[in-house]
Amino acid sequence: MDHAVLYLTLTAIFGLFMAWGIGANDVANAMATSIGSKAITIRQALLIAAIFEFGGAVLAGGAVTSTIRKGIVDVSLFANDPTLLIYGMLASLLAAGLWLLIASRCGWPVSTTHSIVGAIVGFAAVGIGVDSVKWPSVAVIVLGWVLSPVVAGVVSYLIFSSVQKFILERRDPFAAARRLVPAYMFLAGFTISAVTLIEGFAHIGLPLTMMQSYTLAVAIGLAIAGLGAFFIRRIKIDPDSSRELHFGTIERLFGVLQVVTACSMAFAHGSNDVANAVGPIAAVVSTVANGVVGQSSQMSLWVLILGGAGIVVGLATFGRKVIATVGSGITALTPSRGFSAELAAATTIVVGSGIGMPVSTTQTLVGAILGVGLARGIAAIDLRVVRGILLSWFVTVPAGALLSMLMFYLIRLILG
Repeated sequence: MDHAVLYLTLTAIFGLFMAWGIGANDVANAMATSIGSKAITIRQALLIAAIFEFGGAVLAGGAVTSTIRKGIVDVSLFANDPTLLIYGMLASLLAAGLWLLIASRCGWPVSTTHSIVGAIVGFAAVGIGVDSVKWPSVAVIVLGWVLSPVVAGVVSYLIFSSVQKFILERRDPFAAARRLVPAYMFLAGFTISAVTLIEGFAHIGLPLTMMQSYTLAVAIGLAIAGLGAFFIRRIKIDPDSSRELHFGTIERLFGVLQVVTACSMAFAHGSNDVANAVGPIAAVVSTVANGVVGQSSQMSLWVLILGGAGIVVGLATFGRKVIATVGSGITALTPSRGFSAELAAATTIVVGSGIGMPVSTTQTLVGAILGVGLARGIAAIDLRVVRGILLSWFVTVPAGALLSMLMFYLIRLILG
């Protein structure tokens, strides 16, 4: 294909820019609850993101990437002019990245999934026509956006309610916490490991049977629970001390647990949202390599690595404003509340990733935080902040589509 090196270079640059935007906005969401509850510091969040976001992107980022790459637009309509698809994917990456830059600058926790899906729909509508968009597939994606915060909110409500009932409201809450916190650790470790092992490793040449996956997930969950129980047993408390001191110590226990869920949340986010950057890259790489538009292509490892690296850099350089909005703006978070929200959100996201549905990390986590807040009563939620977040969600899809249309015409004018 003519200009192959130029296309691949621009795709890598624009894809890295988009991945940077994901780190600046969405990874900030993933880390915000842990930072807002003071379970971890900004520096610790960066270290966790560097390891687990990158690992999730590379090891388990294949399924949703397929949906972003070829599930939204009927790529067969570009068969006679594959260059048009390349222009469109470049426009989508640049448009979505620009919107994320604007939103992150303003501290708006917008959805990167909304951004890239809106961008792809926008370029397809002007590049080929509205009939080129797979509207049933888009409807399924939108359904995921609606369901994911609701599911995460319900799950987080149930988890925090169980924490309240079985630990915080007990006569000896510290003793109850020492018994039950390792069980919550097992639940977090098993859930994330199971879905990752079942869905994630096949594309890197490590296929596992269902039994092997579940056996390993149980082992990982037990190992995490055992390690947590060991450290929890080392925490001592005076039995004659005040009940308030007991609660403070319990929150320290949940602070340990929230480190586990922060890692899980980062891995889950990397596995799902890396697709927003590397899906369009994969479409371009496949088209350039084969000279034709294909319905399927092998996901190159370097593409996932590029996406994972961009995500980590984005968080490190530009993520603080969104962290402030999500971590402390919606409702006051303690480690026990933050844990409940993170575990619910991570479970929802990683299941969505496993079935190939690109759910929104932002919406899922905000839904989970709202669920925790509702468990304490509606007065615990800052409805003004929530209204602002909801408004930014509604604006994101049309903003991504309009920017993509403009970028598409501009790129075609310059390159075409």
